[in-house]
Amino acid sequence: MDNNLYLDIHVIQTVPPSCVNRDDTGSPKTAMYGGVMRARVSSQAWKSAMRKMFKDLFTSDHIGYRTKKLPQLVAEQMCADNAELSPEDVEKTVSEVLELAGVKAGSDKKDALFFVSARQIQNIAELALKYHGDSSTKKDKEKKFKSDLVKAVKEEPSVDILLFGRMAASNPSLNYDAAAQVAHSISTHAVNNEYDYFTAVDDCGEEDTAGAGHLGTVEFNSSTLYRYATVNIRELAENLNAEELKTAVRGFAEAFIRSMPTGKQNTFANRTLPDMVYVTMREDQPINLAGAFEKPVAAGDKGYVENSESALVRYARRVYEDYAAVPSKAWVVGGEGEDFAEKLNLAELLDKIQGETEKYFEERE
Repeated sequence: MDNNLYLDIHVIQTVPPSCVNRDDTGSPKTAMYGGVMRARVSSQAWKSAMRKMFKDLFTSDHIGYRTKKLPQLVAEQMCADNAELSPEDVEKTVSEVLELAGVKAGSDKKDALFFVSARQIQNIAELALKYHGDSSTKKDKEKKFKSDLVKAVKEEPSVDILLFGRMAASNPSLNYDAAAQVAHSISTHAVNNEYDYFTAVDDCGEEDTAGAGHLGTVEFNSSTLYRYATVNIRELAENLNAEELKTAVRGFAEAFIRSMPTGKQNTFANRTLPDMVYVTMREDQPINLAGAFEKPVAAGDKGYVENSESALVRYARRVYEDYAAVPSKAWVVGGEGEDFAEKLNLAELLDKIQGETEKYFEERE
């Protein structure tokens, strides 16, 4: 039986005044933790930023689309494969084959977004062309094509489908469990939201016109965040070959470390990189170290970052002493922790992750 292997990524990252992730009222998202209000960035916001970065890290064959426009994508592929057809010619066929595969996707507001890979779109389109050209009765065609269509939607998932999962309520057999988990990022300290009052001048207004052309407010905060994500490498290895696996795990790590949600980016230019990254490979279970900050960190002479790094290291030591085994591999970039983790730069870290992933694949029983 294969051994478990989990990649845990812990990040301390300071973010200046910003509104990275807002709620339905436009306020920066927050959460109560340890009895005080914390800044929060949802896992969905950070995963969205990661998927955007995936476009630079993976080939198009390994990138999926989360969309309601699957019928249009399949129709376009069919027309690309057969120039004699138009989208109108294949509209009915596309509807029938997707229904046959158990996929409910379309422009209806009730329809859910469907996560599909580029390869799956190609495979569905190829079968749809055969279905379109088959002169058998609809009932006979359904018997002939159904199992192959289900396989076309299920097989050859993209890397992001495997990492973040897929749920198809209309046909649970098409589901994929997520091999990765991303926690909501929270500030290591208490936070109070603030308001920026701004005005805009009408460039074409009369010179003697008093007042601003526009005024308003935007809510923001600043914080030092603790961010955490984990990848079940064993689960990924069941669906990818060696080359795909090491590329997927390395790409996930790089995207999580380097990405930044773009909420109000033009207003605040808050793009930062981590102050500290602590990465482990574990064979027992993934471990979120957010408990290090249940007691809010107090600002020191050098701000929150230094004390947050110290709190993370102290808590990790205590967890390893009291509950969990020491990680099989541990690396740190920036910050503290060099006395219990190998100190590297980011490029070296990614190489280590890739190398250990490749080694794990080769040693699988």
